[in-house]
Amino acid sequence: MDHLILTTLALGIFVGILMGLTGAGGGILSVPLLVFFLHLGVAEAAPIALTAIAISAGVGALLGLKSKLLRYKAAGFMAMIGLILSPVGLWLAQKIPNQPLLILFSCTLFFVSTRLYLEARREILGIKMPPKKPPPCLINPEHGKLTWNLPCARALLFSGGLAGFLSGLLGVGGGFIIVPALKRFTNLPVQSIVATSLGVLAIISSGSSLVSAATGNLALNIAIPFSLGALGGLLMGRGLGKKLSGPRLQQIFAILTFGVAVSLMFKGFSS
Repeated sequence: MDHLILTTLALGIFVGILMGLTGAGGGILSVPLLVFFLHLGVAEAAPIALTAIAISAGVGALLGLKSKLLRYKAAGFMAMIGLILSPVGLWLAQKIPNQPLLILFSCTLFFVSTRLYLEARREILGIKMPPKKPPPCLINPEHGKLTWNLPCARALLFSGGLAGFLSGLLGVGGGFIIVPALKRFTNLPVQSIVATSLGVLAIISSGSSLVSAATGNLALNIAIPFSLGALGGLLMGRGLGKKLSGPRLQQIFAILTFGVAVSLMFKGFSS
């Protein structure tokens, strides 16, 4: 088998295992791995990463829908504006030189890794966050559905739009935006937040991948084995996650992400 295919498949499996262990957020390392090991630019790697995220998140979203955890109306509403702004990010990525994109991606990883580490630390130490005012999107106890209002719609639209724009620009999926947004603006249980986030990611990433393919910016010879590897790794990771998941694993992933951010920043300034 061709060396490129084997390497791409191995990278996909590794990313899929991370996604299975840590949730969809593990896909944020897809682009850096493609940059380092396959020597692609961020604009070239982003559509490939989004294709893998679309497939993997789609599987997770379907499982969430089957378990009645996915809030499909909220997911569709957030993804709607994300689908509009994602092509803008894709277009901009083709116009910006690779060096600024590397630095921007590195800054994103710094933010994500720091937030994940601090969240895990608070959980390990049992530190409770101070009480906040009720979020704008509340579940109606009578029928178990979200009560929609203008502040709720505005918050979800902004979050979905930002996730869509960054997914097109950097190929990050947007889970690091969607999950905190749902935690902040709704009172949904954690399992429902994760499932709904996967639904948003699946829709936005699929749209981005289709736009990239239509415009000739998706390298299918890399995207196909990478996506298949990620799907296989995801299934393996889900099995391992039942034994290894927890705040300690989240801290390890955060440290790994921080290390990748440092390497990416160095590459950005030295290239």
